[in-house]
This record gives sequence, structure tokens and C-alpha cells, in this order.
Amino acid sequence: MVSHDILIVGGGLAGLAAALTADPKLNVAVLSKVHPIRSHSVAAQGGINAALANHPNAKDDTWEKHAFDTIKGSDYLADQDAAELMCQLAIPTMYELDHWGVPFSRFPGGVIAQRPFGGAGYPRTCYAADRTGQVLLHTLYEQCIRKNVTIYDEIVVTNIVVRDGRCVGLVAYDLATGEIRPFAAKAVIFGTGGYGRIYKLSTNAYINFGSGIGMAYRAGIPLKDLEFVQFHPTALYGKNILITEAARGEGGYLVNNKGRRFMEDYAPTAMELAPRDIVARSITTEILKGNGFENAYVHLDLRHLGREKIEKRLPGIQEICINFSGIDPADTPIPIQPAQHYSMGGIDVDKNCASLVKGFYAAGECACVSVHGANRLGGNSLLDAIVFGKIAGVSASKFINEGGFAGPRDAEITAEAKTLTDQFESIRKRDKGHNVYQLLNDLKILMGDKAGIFRDGKQLQEGLDGLSGLKEASRDSYIYGSCTRFCQEFVTLIEFKYMTDLAETILLGGLKRTETRGSHFRTDFPKRDDDNWLKHTLASYSDKGPVLSYREVNVDKYKPQERKY
Repeated sequence: MVSHDILIVGGGLAGLAAALTADPKLNVAVLSKVHPIRSHSVAAQGGINAALANHPNAKDDTWEKHAFDTIKGSDYLADQDAAELMCQLAIPTMYELDHWGVPFSRFPGGVIAQRPFGGAGYPRTCYAADRTGQVLLHTLYEQCIRKNVTIYDEIVVTNIVVRDGRCVGLVAYDLATGEIRPFAAKAVIFGTGGYGRIYKLSTNAYINFGSGIGMAYRAGIPLKDLEFVQFHPTALYGKNILITEAARGEGGYLVNNKGRRFMEDYAPTAMELAPRDIVARSITTEILKGNGFENAYVHLDLRHLGREKIEKRLPGIQEICINFSGIDPADTPIPIQPAQHYSMGGIDVDKNCASLVKGFYAAGECACVSVHGANRLGGNSLLDAIVFGKIAGVSASKFINEGGFAGPRDAEITAEAKTLTDQFESIRKRDKGHNVYQLLNDLKILMGDKAGIFRDGKQLQEGLDGLSGLKEASRDSYIYGSCTRFCQEFVTLIEFKYMTDLAETILLGGLKRTETRGSHFRTDFPKRDDDNWLKHTLASYSDKGPVLSYREVNVDKYKPQERKY
């Protein structure tokens, strides 16, 4: 039995930020599926928002204006007090990151450089060329090493152990040894990221199956607003690699097969820098109208920016295009299409990152505070992860220091680990059944077809019907190999039940929400309905499927109005 005061699951920005702000007197450890600097946070490219007012066109920017842009971008589903908290803390957080050693790009005079991003009234996105997530993650990891934070990598957490309404530990699969291991803790923080890999077209890393969200769900913690799935407008066609919003922030054009900047038909003021939900739908509409190339993609044209600017501001994008598509964006337009990118919904937590289960906290993409509502603005995800990761570390520490932990439950955690070990052995003894990778591929196709950018009631119901067959088939999945070490089939099999849980919640929540709001576009209910649907969807686990309930949105200063861009 391994015991720590605080166990943090996830080695990305949310998890490492939590580790850095937890009480140093407590025994803190991070469990990560991969080495921390390979976490998905490293893939974030364009920047992180804060109203520093460094840009010449943003001298009067304030955190209040940042909060309004966030709330408006969310299509008014964000809890306004939470959005205000995030935007207010963004400014001191940026200076703290600067002092920790993040190598931000700079304006003359040495101040942190900022660029325009979609849905923002001011250029407030701080950046490090187009590798912002990478430098943030590396810096936070270095700080964790400096502070001697214990890190277990290549550990796949499989179960949360809850007794008497309190989280007392975890069960995990150790990839290197092939063993099922029990971990005891006084408090647990999840920073496990999103679920993008339940979709066929996704910019997410291959580790992003959403199992952390699914574990919390099965442990009795509600999920919030899972029907809101963000599709990034610009993924490299055929490869689904993210092409950062910074490419448009620096002045890139979206062009159809007629050579026309078509965004003037959909967002005539903001053009390419409208919120992501609007841009993604606009691109998809152009393709459906026959204005795409090969009826599959449109062009993102950077050629007019010039080679010097591209090589300075967007070197990562240039490298991706050359290596994966054989084109140089300084000479050739980039073929792009929308792809699943982010989950606005997640584990239901409050502003302190606390959940319904005592001692369990969550932050970052796996959590729903809610600051993103129905649509996240670019540049707010890295901010959300770091700000609320830090809050989670403080909250968990306070919980322990104020006597919230009720005492060790080692025997029960060990028993849970024994149950999973027996399950693993039982699966390994099977010599026939369904291939879990084929089931996963079928799930990805189903979600793309039935819960994509455009949805209707018929599609969503068909998705639910098809999902029930996949869940049934998964019960007799089996593992081909005999080796227990680094057995990715076992990882996928364990996580598949969580993936189907999330898919079911997305489909059912989307079916019941008979309106269009942010990323959730119902072609059969194309208008936003504030009278009936200005509320959060909560999904609680049961053996018969999600049990839905609803909660009012915290509407404080800003009354819902029509979004115009």
C-alpha cells in the first residue's frame, strides 16, 4: 500500500499547478499515465489569456472586460462568479508564471507579448511563439522537480475508492510491472484532461479517453453540461493535428474554393476571429454547400503574412505543415477542417474545485466549474487549468489541515485492488470475444455521426440506440496477448466502459436540450431558449443509464443577450 496525504492524478498543467500550491508540509504525489511533459497540455499552441493591457490596441483592457468576453462567448451558460474569479486571477497568475521562468514572447521593452484571439474584444492572449502549452508545462514540471514533488509516471488510475461519502484512495494499473496497485490518500485531485478520443476526428492526444471523468461519474459525482463539445475550426486535413487559432490571430484568412473569405457571410465584424463554435459551423456549412475543396476542407491562407512573420510567430505550425502535409504555409494555403477539440462539460465542482464527495477535487478540462459554459474562448483553457489547478491544491490542503479526513481505510482500498486484479485475470483467460479496438473505432464513428457539429433529435436517439449495442458487445471483450506489462489492450478495455458512459451522457443530454446554444446546435431547434434552457445539465450515474437533473446558471452582472460578432 502506497500512502500520501494528497494524490494528484494527471501530470498536465492542472495537476502540476495543484502540486505546486498544495501545502508543502503535506506529503503530495502526482500519478500520471505518461511522463508529465508528454501530457496533452504540451499540445496547446496559441496562448493563455490575461488582461495585462500590454498590446498597443488594448491599453484600456481590464479583467472585467475579459470576464464579459468569456461569458458572452459561453453563450451565457458560464457561471458568472466563476468566470470573474478566473479572469481576475489571470493577471497575477501570468506574472507568477513569468517569475517561474516561462519564456514568453516579448514586445519591445520586455513586456509579455499579446495577440488577438477569437471572441475577444482585445488582444489579450499571452504567448510563446506557437508553443505556449509546451513551455508552460515544462516550466511547471521544472518547478515540481525543484520542490521535490513525488511523481509516479506510467501509472493508469482505474478506480476511485469512496467510503461513507469520502474519497479515501485510488486503484491503479502500473504499466511497467503489470500489477494492480492500491494508493491511499487523505484527499485526491483529478486533472485528467478531456475525452476527445471518443471521436474519430479529434485534435486530442491518444491518451485522452476521458476515463478520469468517467471514474468520478461512477464514484457518485455528477457530470455537468457534457452535451457541450467543442470542435476546433482548424485541424490539418487528413491528420487532425491542431492548427492554432493564433494563425488566424496573426491575420490568417479562411478561404473557400471560390477564393473568397466566406466568414463575412457568418460573422461580418469578427470574421475569422469569431468564437470557435461559430467558425466551426461556418466552415462545415461552406463544405456542405459545395464550397469546399474535394467536398472535405477549406483553406487557411497565411501566405500574405510573409515568411519572416510565419517563422517568428508560427514556427510550430510551419513545421507541422511541412512534416505532415508536405506544404510550407509561407507558399501554400493549409487544408483544414473542424475536429473535436475540447470538453466544456466535466466533473461537477464548485469554485473551490470541490465535488459532492468529500476529499475529492478536480480542475482543468476534466472539471466543470463552469467558466466556459456552452463554448470556450481560445486562450482560456490553459488559464482555467492553471488557475483552478492552483485553487484545487489549496482547497485539498485546507480540507486535510482542518480535519476533513476521517481516517485510513487501507483494507477497503486493498480489497478494491484485489477485485480489479481478479477481473484482469478473468479477462486474460478468455480466448474469444470482441476486439476492444474495433469497438472503440465503432464508438468514434458513432459519436462523429450522431453528436457532431450539427445535431438533431433523430440522430441523437440513433446514437443512443447504437451505443447500447456497443456496451453489450464490450462485456465479452478479450485480450490477445499474455503479457501483463504495458498491456494497452487492458488499458483500453478498462477505459472503454468510461468512454461509453461519457458518450451516453453527451447523447442523452443533447437529446433532452431542445435548443441551440454555443457548441450544441440542434437543427430541429435552431434558436437559443433562455426561458427553458438557461440552466446546467447534471447527469448522475445509475445502472440503467444517466439520471438527468438541472441547476440554474449563476447570472450576476450580465443578462443574456444575442451574440453578435
